[in-house]
Amino acid sequence: MQSVYHAQPAIEALRQRFRAQRPLRSGSLLMTIFGDAIAPRGGRITLGSLIRLAEPFGLAERLVRTAVARLAADNWLIATRTGRRSEYHLTATGRAVFAEATARLYAPSPHKWDGSWTLLALKPARGAGGELRRALRWLGFGQIAPGLYAHPALTCTQVRAALALRGWTDPGWLFESRGENPRADRDCVQFAWNLETLARRYRKLHDTFAPIDAAGRLQAIPPQSAFLVRTLLIHEYRRIHLRDPLLPPALLPEKWIGAEAYQMCTRLYNGVFHAAEAHLDACGSTLTGPLPPPGPEIQARFGGLNR
Repeated sequence: MQSVYHAQPAIEALRQRFRAQRPLRSGSLLMTIFGDAIAPRGGRITLGSLIRLAEPFGLAERLVRTAVARLAADNWLIATRTGRRSEYHLTATGRAVFAEATARLYAPSPHKWDGSWTLLALKPARGAGGELRRALRWLGFGQIAPGLYAHPALTCTQVRAALALRGWTDPGWLFESRGENPRADRDCVQFAWNLETLARRYRKLHDTFAPIDAAGRLQAIPPQSAFLVRTLLIHEYRRIHLRDPLLPPALLPEKWIGAEAYQMCTRLYNGVFHAAEAHLDACGSTLTGPLPPPGPEIQARFGGLNR
């Protein structure tokens, strides 16, 4: 158990780092728990279970209740009540958004690229501000001119579906295009995306979790600590990765830190997965009984768990 002893200070430092954040953004953490842990296990959980799961992160019961109520008001969660007990599950919109995010979050970055771009020219009346601009950035688009956005991976069909899911049914015109030559492609990337900022965020993530990764014997970490590591890993990783355009290697700098961060996340997630699931078994329940086991699709995360 020596390696666990070495890991515990790093895990405690990780916990304290999250607790020290201001604002704490409890709703965001609860959505990470729903997306990463609850959605694969039936998508339903009692409020009491959420309170138990959130306590080690420093979220008091009152804070959890307030955050859950706000998420329900924002159409992310729906409550079911039996007597004094309540259970929450994702709305249809919430499930669809999480399914889309899950497909991106746990998948490896593309290794090949056919050289094609998807361009979105916004309709003049739409402009490029507000919620639409945030949605495009969330999907990994880069702005190459006022009202003109580019993406090297998503198809036109995927873009329309993703924007419609967020309420944008007719944002503009979509085109498929190709650069004049590889230099033009690289210049476009440098102009449209701030890779330096993205690299700094990946480096910070890597440095935050590297002490736990280096401790080894992750499978020996106790269940509650394993759940904390897994949740905070995905919580921090998704805030970066879901804004990453996931450019192919041909468009990225050499030794891209995003690839290194993905490999570290793969090791950590694999290492703590089963212990974290045991913690969910012990703390989580629905109104009708224990949480169901995770569906088989969860085994595909990060290229295949425990391969």
